[in-house]
Amino acid sequence: MNLKIESENTSYLPVAWEYREVIDEEMNKRTTGKIFYFCRSEGICEAKGSVAFMKEEKQKGLFITLDTGAKIRVDRIITLFGKPGAAYDEYDSYANACLDCMGGYEKDAL
Repeated sequence: MNLKIESENTSYLPVAWEYREVIDEEMNKRTTGKIFYFCRSEGICEAKGSVAFMKEEKQKGLFITLDTGAKIRVDRIITLFGKPGAAYDEYDSYANACLDCMGGYEKDAL
Protein backbone atom coordinates (compact mmCIF):
# COMPACT_ATOMS: atom_id res chain seq x y z
CA MET A 1 0.00 0.00 0.00
CA ASN A 2 1.45 3.33 -1.04
CA LEU A 3 0.97 5.91 1.74
CA LYS A 4 1.73 8.78 -0.63
CA ILE A 5 -1.07 7.88 -3.00
CA GLU A 6 -3.53 7.13 -0.19
CA SER A 7 -2.83 10.45 1.56
CA GLU A 8 -3.40 12.42 -1.66
CA ASN A 9 -6.85 10.99 -2.22
CA THR A 10 -8.52 12.08 0.99
CA SER A 11 -11.20 14.69 1.43
CA TYR A 12 -11.64 16.47 4.74
CA LEU A 13 -13.30 14.45 7.49
CA PRO A 14 -14.72 16.32 10.50
CA VAL A 15 -12.79 15.53 13.68
CA ALA A 16 -14.11 14.77 17.14
CA TRP A 17 -14.15 17.57 19.69
CA GLU A 18 -11.55 15.78 21.79
CA TYR A 19 -8.89 16.44 19.13
CA ARG A 20 -9.78 20.13 19.02
CA GLU A 21 -9.60 20.28 22.81
CA VAL A 22 -6.14 18.66 22.83
CA ILE A 23 -4.94 21.22 20.26
CA ASP A 24 -6.44 24.10 22.29
CA GLU A 25 -4.78 22.78 25.45
CA GLU A 26 -1.37 22.47 23.80
CA MET A 27 -1.76 25.92 22.24
CA ASN A 28 -2.52 27.45 25.65
CA LYS A 29 0.48 25.68 27.22
CA ARG A 30 2.64 26.81 24.27
CA THR A 31 3.96 23.29 23.90
CA THR A 32 6.77 22.86 21.39
CA GLY A 33 7.58 19.54 19.77
CA LYS A 34 7.00 17.29 16.78
CA ILE A 35 3.81 16.68 14.87
CA PHE A 36 3.56 13.70 12.54
CA TYR A 37 0.92 13.81 9.83
CA PHE A 38 -0.08 12.39 6.45
CA CYS A 39 1.12 14.61 3.61
CA ARG A 40 1.24 14.54 -0.17
CA SER A 41 4.98 14.83 -0.67
CA GLU A 42 6.22 11.80 1.27
CA GLY A 43 3.19 10.02 2.70
CA ILE A 44 4.14 10.77 6.30
CA CYS A 45 5.75 14.07 7.25
CA GLU A 46 6.83 15.74 10.45
CA ALA A 47 6.88 19.34 11.57
CA LYS A 48 8.48 20.94 14.61
CA GLY A 49 7.23 23.95 16.50
CA SER A 50 4.25 25.10 18.53
CA VAL A 51 0.68 25.64 17.42
CA ALA A 52 0.11 29.35 16.76
CA PHE A 53 -3.57 29.08 15.86
CA MET A 54 -6.33 26.83 14.55
CA LYS A 55 -8.69 27.97 11.79
CA GLU A 56 -11.59 26.48 9.84
CA GLU A 57 -11.41 27.10 6.08
CA LYS A 58 -14.59 26.73 4.04
CA GLN A 59 -14.62 23.73 1.71
CA LYS A 60 -11.10 22.76 2.87
CA GLY A 61 -11.31 21.80 6.55
CA LEU A 62 -9.82 22.65 9.92
CA PHE A 63 -6.13 23.61 9.93
CA ILE A 64 -3.46 24.40 12.48
CA THR A 65 -0.65 26.78 11.72
CA LEU A 66 2.63 26.43 13.57
CA ASP A 67 4.89 29.25 14.69
CA THR A 68 7.20 28.17 11.86
CA GLY A 69 4.48 28.85 9.28
CA ALA A 70 3.71 25.18 8.56
CA LYS A 71 0.02 24.56 7.91
CA ILE A 72 -1.46 21.12 8.70
CA ARG A 73 -4.99 19.82 8.22
CA VAL A 74 -6.23 18.54 11.60
CA ASP A 75 -7.83 15.36 10.28
CA ARG A 76 -4.44 14.25 8.86
CA ILE A 77 -2.51 14.55 12.16
CA ILE A 78 -1.13 11.21 13.36
CA THR A 79 0.45 12.49 16.58
CA LEU A 80 0.56 15.92 18.15
CA PHE A 81 3.48 16.23 20.59
CA GLY A 82 3.31 12.49 21.28
CA LYS A 83 -0.47 12.36 21.72
CA PRO A 84 -2.64 10.47 19.20
CA GLY A 85 -4.26 12.68 16.58
CA ALA A 86 -7.34 12.30 14.41
CA ALA A 87 -5.50 10.15 11.83
CA TYR A 88 -3.78 7.86 14.36
CA ASP A 89 -6.20 4.96 13.76
CA GLU A 90 -5.61 5.19 10.02
CA TYR A 91 -1.84 5.10 10.59
CA ASP A 92 -2.19 2.19 13.02
CA SER A 93 -4.18 0.22 10.45
CA TYR A 94 -1.14 0.25 8.13
CA ALA A 95 0.93 -1.36 10.87
CA ASN A 96 -1.68 -4.07 11.36
CA ALA A 97 -2.26 -4.65 7.63
CA CYS A 98 0.41 -7.35 7.45
CA LEU A 99 -1.33 -9.45 10.07
CA ASP A 100 -3.39 -10.93 7.26
CA CYS A 101 -0.58 -11.14 4.70
CA MET A 102 1.54 -14.08 3.68
CA GLY A 103 4.87 -13.09 5.16
CA GLY A 104 6.03 -11.09 2.17
CA TYR A 105 5.30 -13.88 -0.32
CA GLU A 106 2.87 -13.64 -3.18
CA LYS A 107 0.12 -16.26 -3.33
CA ASP A 108 1.69 -17.72 -6.49
CA ALA A 109 5.04 -18.30 -4.76
CA LEU A 110 3.62 -20.48 -2.01
